[in-house]
Amino acid sequence: MILSSEQVEQTIDGDRVATFIKDIVLTRPVGQEDKRGQVRLAMTRKRLVDRPTEGALLLIHGYGQNRYVWSLPARSFANYLAAAGLDVFSLDLRGHGRSRHMGAHPPKNVAEYVREDVPAAIEQVLKLSGHDSVFLIGHSLGGLISYAAAPAFERQVAGIVTLGSPYHFTRGSRFLSLVGSTMLIADRALELGQAAVPLKLFGEGMRLARVFVESPLFPLPIRGYAPRSMEPRVLGQHMSLAMDIGSLAVIRAMFLRAAEARSTRHRLGVLYGFAAAFEALELPLLVIAGSVDGLAPPEAVRPAYERSNSPDKTYRTFPRGHIDLLVGRDTPLTIWPLVLSWLRTRIRARAAA
Repeated sequence: MILSSEQVEQTIDGDRVATFIKDIVLTRPVGQEDKRGQVRLAMTRKRLVDRPTEGALLLIHGYGQNRYVWSLPARSFANYLAAAGLDVFSLDLRGHGRSRHMGAHPPKNVAEYVREDVPAAIEQVLKLSGHDSVFLIGHSLGGLISYAAAPAFERQVAGIVTLGSPYHFTRGSRFLSLVGSTMLIADRALELGQAAVPLKLFGEGMRLARVFVESPLFPLPIRGYAPRSMEPRVLGQHMSLAMDIGSLAVIRAMFLRAAEARSTRHRLGVLYGFAAAFEALELPLLVIAGSVDGLAPPEAVRPAYERSNSPDKTYRTFPRGHIDLLVGRDTPLTIWPLVLSWLRTRIRARAAA
């Protein structure tokens, strides 16, 4: 259902702007209702005015974030893709962004994203776009959700693109492993339950302390982005707009599964039960990692590419951190064109077939 529609002129990057049709789209998670009636999920749709679209994309954000990771006022990957003639849908998962305001509360289990949110979004994307398939593009946890959701929609999903998505969460980072172990000990002692994680406040702190965070004096090995990889304006917008509320249940499960994986070789992190089905898929796959990404090092990201059975798979590493994989200073000249070229090649090959 389209809640509203308007014509807007928005920035792609720098001085480059374009005019789009912007729709606010609502859909209902599969099988979900609450005491106040049907819960709604929200998506923002962008496409060019008076021009048929080549293909449809569903963008899925990561943990504790929202749709703004794809579209900041000063730099927008979603607008870049829409300006190239694609029909671009940015989903707010339950508990995040506009979906939270619509009453979709955080999940008790991250599998709810896979079994309920993404299926509902795919159905709505295909219905509104008129295309018979959609590409899933996920950042961080959004990439893991894409891996897990795709097998149930093999005919409707045309391919998967992930950026900074740790198939083996915490691998390659002793610091994350230590944080996870500490958190699990604290959780058993304090019984933190379903508490929310106020990442928006954390983001504001990072923004205000940017000079210290980017200096050699910063004591932690993880910043979330490579120092000086983004202009202060872009970093500020990301921290103010894209950082959202996280679910303690989700992050606890991520660290718990990561701890188990070190001894049991589970894959796909918190969604390990979906790993075998993903690995058997033969869908086109593009996996992108940041070589200085402390949250999802290449050692954690690359196994998705290595274990995939797809005959059409690509792995690339860039000297980026976690956030700057999407909105870094030179990302519009490197990663964005790579993703667009990869998509166009497969969209046109699919159309020709």
